[in-house]
Amino acid sequence: MIQDSKRFLPPDVVHRISRLELQARNVVEGFLSGLHRSPYFGQSIEFAQHREYAPGDDVRRIDWKVFSKTDKVYIKQYEEETNLRASILLDVSESMSFGSGKISKFDYGTQLTAAMAYMLLKQQDSVGLTTFDEQVQATLPFRSKHTHLHAILETLVQSEPGKSKTGIFDILRITAEQRVRRGLVILISDLFTDREELFKGLKLLRLRGHDVMLFHVLDDQEVNFDYSGTTKFEGLEETGELVCDPRGLRDDYLEAMRQYLTEVRRFCAGHVIDYKVILTSEHVDAALSHYLKHRIGMRRG
Repeated sequence: MIQDSKRFLPPDVVHRISRLELQARNVVEGFLSGLHRSPYFGQSIEFAQHREYAPGDDVRRIDWKVFSKTDKVYIKQYEEETNLRASILLDVSESMSFGSGKISKFDYGTQLTAAMAYMLLKQQDSVGLTTFDEQVQATLPFRSKHTHLHAILETLVQSEPGKSKTGIFDILRITAEQRVRRGLVILISDLFTDREELFKGLKLLRLRGHDVMLFHVLDDQEVNFDYSGTTKFEGLEETGELVCDPRGLRDDYLEAMRQYLTEVRRFCAGHVIDYKVILTSEHVDAALSHYLKHRIGMRRG
């Protein structure tokens, strides 16, 4: 597990993201302890952990047994009372296996998933994970204990891109139906899928009141199309093969890509969905830092 942690969360990356915070844009249904707003307060039977008392906390939840042993004031925190419930959805379809550089989109997606989970668990939020292609491949329930990171990393180790397409709408629909409480949904995908199905699924999540973050992971060549000479392109997800001189296609390809990214960006802006294109050449921690600073600026604006 130590090796797995270093693979997905290198020590230098952990150091640089350790001070970052992810705040919910919208009202979420969870426990209020400083980072997120909550529409109601409640108490679950399942005990999760202790945390230090902070001014404003309900004194009835102080654990006096712990106080008698340590002379420190801690309150009991329950599983349903964590700051935020965050669902991370990671695309493991065949197209995610592509990579022209050091790592594939899938590798980058797993690192991004691990970094987001680390940040959320560090601030005592509750995290669930789903990997998917045409259907759900693996799922982990919501947990807020820091040890839950081990289970997440283990699931990522056992995951790999399959030979299937991306069934985006079914996954988003299932997520919307199963996540009764409003929370945060983080989608990490290359979005090689039908855009109408994508938009329909995202709209459903927003109608259910979820805060949605969309990380559009792309390889640099998919954006720049910097090929030369006769090239054989082998399509993923049953898209066939093509042998051609890419210079004759470059302008049309770049225009089609520009239009697609613009359409996705406009849809997300119109439905208050945080959207960011991330290239696999970018360092995960730098991309997250830039994104979260922008997100905070949008909240303050």
